[in-house]
Amino acid sequence: MSKVDSVVVDRIRSFNRFYTKIIGVLDEGLVGSPYNLTEARVLYELATTTDGLDIADLRTRLGLDPGYTTRILDRFTESGLVTRQRSEQDRRRQTITLTGAGRTVQTALNRRTERGITRLLEPLTGSDRARLVTAMGTVRALLGRGPERRVELRAAQPGDLGWIVERNAMLYADEYGWDATYEALVAKIVADFAQDHDPARERVWIAEVDGERAGAVFCVRGDDADTAKLRLLLTEPWARGLGLGTRLVDACIAFARAAGYSRLVLWTNDILAAARRIYQRAGFVLIDEESHHSFGTDLTGQTWQLDL
Repeated sequence: MSKVDSVVVDRIRSFNRFYTKIIGVLDEGLVGSPYNLTEARVLYELATTTDGLDIADLRTRLGLDPGYTTRILDRFTESGLVTRQRSEQDRRRQTITLTGAGRTVQTALNRRTERGITRLLEPLTGSDRARLVTAMGTVRALLGRGPERRVELRAAQPGDLGWIVERNAMLYADEYGWDATYEALVAKIVADFAQDHDPARERVWIAEVDGERAGAVFCVRGDDADTAKLRLLLTEPWARGLGLGTRLVDACIAFARAAGYSRLVLWTNDILAAARRIYQRAGFVLIDEESHHSFGTDLTGQTWQLDL
């Protein structure tokens, strides 16, 4: 383990002072409420379940001291925000549940927080907002505990398709210098899918890490009824190393098989080495290779196929 430079420590402490001030953590109450940051976080965690939380589980989630947790819950109980119920299996354990009043308070806190973040982001351009989110993701990836991170795949929701176009364009411009013609290609693929796709035989997946969009992939019809295409595999830089690419490709393969396709093909370029390794591990075989000039640069295109 390398020694931590004192300059790095000073810069992180400086950033912490800046950020805690800008998001209002140092105020007497969070977003102008009578609750501090910890109390607001307890309300948030309780709001994520309708059946309540065991006090021990709540402390573990937030890393709270037992005594401090008890004082917070005592205050909430007196205010009518929560109720406590002892476990029938273990009388030493208690379950905490938000009351209707508690949910009203938590909803109001959530709305105030969202308005505050919106005001914070309004002066930034769309590109700067994307840079900020990516930078935050990098911090989480480097300092978070990987095995405990929540990784899941879901269907596309409103706004996801636009995000796919934007992130493909920005990532390939940043990492490989590709020009706007690549963005145009991605936009056409996404638009064709949005306007006319068969849900039984075509699908898009969004990968999330701790609730944040981190990747995507498409499975669409190929040139004949027996062939499906894997398209636009994407993983955010901050989420790489979590196995997202493999999970997205596996989901595409499983869906193509279930939909009755005989083969799954994809087109990529040889410089995308990490993606190529994922395809190879999944059993794809290189069937064609050709040099071309696209997206403002010289490339070697590759077609890979997996027999299903």
